[in-house]
Amino acid sequence: MHYTIKHPRFMKKLASIVIVIILNHINAIGQIKDLVKCDSITYSVHKANIGTIAFMGPIVPIESFKETDFLTTFIIKENADLNIRVFLGNSLTNYLHQLSPQSTIEELTKNGNFQFTFIVDDKIIYTENLNVGAGSTDSKNQRTVFRIPLISTTKEDSWGRFLWNRFLMNGGEDAFTIGEHTLKIEIRPYLKITELKTGSLLAQGQIKIIIPEINIDEKLVRVQTIDPLSDWKISTDSFDKSLIEELNRKIESKTFKDITSIVVIKDGKLLIEEYFNGAKRDSIHDTRSVGKSFTSTIIGIAISDGFIKNETQTLNEFYDLSKSRNFSPAKGNITLKSLLTMSSSFDGSDMNQESPGNEENMYPTNNWVNFTLDLPIDTTKVETPRWDYLTAGVVVLGDIIQKSVPEGLEKYADKNLFQPLGISNYKWQYTPQNVANTAGSLHLRSVDYAKYGQLYKNNGVWNGKQIISPDWVSKSLSKQMAISRR
Repeated sequence: MHYTIKHPRFMKKLASIVIVIILNHINAIGQIKDLVKCDSITYSVHKANIGTIAFMGPIVPIESFKETDFLTTFIIKENADLNIRVFLGNSLTNYLHQLSPQSTIEELTKNGNFQFTFIVDDKIIYTENLNVGAGSTDSKNQRTVFRIPLISTTKEDSWGRFLWNRFLMNGGEDAFTIGEHTLKIEIRPYLKITELKTGSLLAQGQIKIIIPEINIDEKLVRVQTIDPLSDWKISTDSFDKSLIEELNRKIESKTFKDITSIVVIKDGKLLIEEYFNGAKRDSIHDTRSVGKSFTSTIIGIAISDGFIKNETQTLNEFYDLSKSRNFSPAKGNITLKSLLTMSSSFDGSDMNQESPGNEENMYPTNNWVNFTLDLPIDTTKVETPRWDYLTAGVVVLGDIIQKSVPEGLEKYADKNLFQPLGISNYKWQYTPQNVANTAGSLHLRSVDYAKYGQLYKNNGVWNGKQIISPDWVSKSLSKQMAISRR
């Protein structure tokens, strides 16, 4: 016997139950499960602020970080730190998985990262898809909370500081005029395998930025008079001095920081020569990684002299790599050119703090060359070479020059580059093996750096003498490979 229940209240309740079951079933089917196990959300400040970017001054450990530590106002000035701490509900890899459910973990971590958007006074100033090399694979897979230094008085080695500087150079400095401003930062995931995909907003934060007014001595703003010197003729061409004075004012007000000099050469003559922050004409300046360019120059000269065959020579022609750690035949096939163009297959990246080959891992060791040669190989770079900034690779180039030229790198560079250019006031930094460090921190006078630039402008000729071959100059100034921040 069958009974049919037609009571209106019962039928309405039954319909509601059926609808809920259907919706739950649809959600269960449509929900994308996590691909990796990420860190648990354990701290109460994290639980209460998922999706928040918290600003802070000096670093407060996450274990003791409280909402009362969140900065609401920051004054841009010297000797002041600015950090952000990002609170997420999941790891980056899992967010990227939602953009491409069919992709593997490796595909996601090698092709995706965070997108940062900087907004000043409700206007988007700068958006960047962070380089895929920023952050380790483990951090992408696991971390749900992390700190990023934006301004660091200790010059903390982090992609965050470079990101902040790129924001300033791409509109931030102009947006931060004297007075109060609202800075908002937004973070989203992005992935680029075949096409660029950007996910939903993951976290955002806002802070009041105050740019104080600085009293400037107007005498320091005026265009400086150029004293006679033997190496350069002084140009008599006119230029808009008000533009240089505007630039000088920004330097003196610390809007543009840590600038010591500006030298402008026009048609082979000295047009502008300005010094700041205690520097003078005879001051020598550490331009850090600009020194890597001199490595290329010296290799080019050594190739012309026949001490190095060509830039396609491989490491196995200079080293017995079978004795190195993490030996792989691919290591021996690394070319001088790949080290010059930052595209070798070494598992190293200065853009990634947790990379085995990060330069900060090299400096404490007692042999920087062995450190580099012992690095493992990144098989993905063997299959598809890509640009990845690697200071350690340039150290190896310096060692190869040292082995290849008569009397070693330092004397060879002095005889074949610096003396012909009339450069005597300079200083090298040295490796633990007391070899001139070709990876950076070569100190020269600003007017002598200008000579180096003019040398390339002259197609390798200085005072009628061919110092660098025209072929090497052409190669040096030609595009070798694409560099993308994604």
